[in-house]
Amino acid sequence: MVKLLILLLGGLKLGKILTTSGTMLLSIAVYAMFYGWRFAAGFVLLLFVHEAGHYLAAQRRGLAVGAPTFIPFVGAWIQLKEIPHDAETEAYVGLAGPFVGTVGALACYFASRWYNSELLLALSYAGFFLNLFNMIPMSPFDGGRITAVLSPRIWFAGVPVMIALFVYRPTPLLIVMVILALPQLKRAWQYDPSTPENQRYYGIEPSVKVTYAFYYLALLIFLVLMTHGVHDMLAPVHSGFGFL
Repeated sequence: MVKLLILLLGGLKLGKILTTSGTMLLSIAVYAMFYGWRFAAGFVLLLFVHEAGHYLAAQRRGLAVGAPTFIPFVGAWIQLKEIPHDAETEAYVGLAGPFVGTVGALACYFASRWYNSELLLALSYAGFFLNLFNMIPMSPFDGGRITAVLSPRIWFAGVPVMIALFVYRPTPLLIVMVILALPQLKRAWQYDPSTPENQRYYGIEPSVKVTYAFYYLALLIFLVLMTHGVHDMLAPVHSGFGFL
């Protein structure tokens, strides 16, 4: 597996590494060194399903979008080549990733029960946790993109969540996400709903805001329940995949 990683890094040109297939293979190779190739392949596939939700939603709204790119231990993303037309469009694209990703995790869960597979159960937990993590109401998380339809100021609700996560389990990824979030928090602090540009972008009908608030809370609660439930199911077997 180490040889495969070296070949991927040294034998491929940078342009090819940054393609979906190349970065997927790279991520699988890296994760496989820690968790085994079967879990690695399944986890990267769940990341792909999550990003496919964003990709399809962006295309449906007529936005130019690039294919997913994967970075080991960071995750994956799609590149929007143009800014969403308004906050509702941004929320729509943001919600699609966790929603489709949750469907993928749910498929793993039901398959694990059907086949009595600890591997699939562990993958379902990883999928639920991944999508729950992305629901943090702070940009650049998906949760921040969804809740921005209400107001960018709601991003400050994500600050205590990030602090609690860092106290519970500090990781370099959280530090990176905080660094990325700081300019967005500054933007939220300076947000003036009366300016013409903000009225154009965030001037959404109250009924639409209520609808997205409902979708966000419903998906958030479902992910909390499933993540907690599957965690308890996995705890007795000590699967050792590093997510418990």
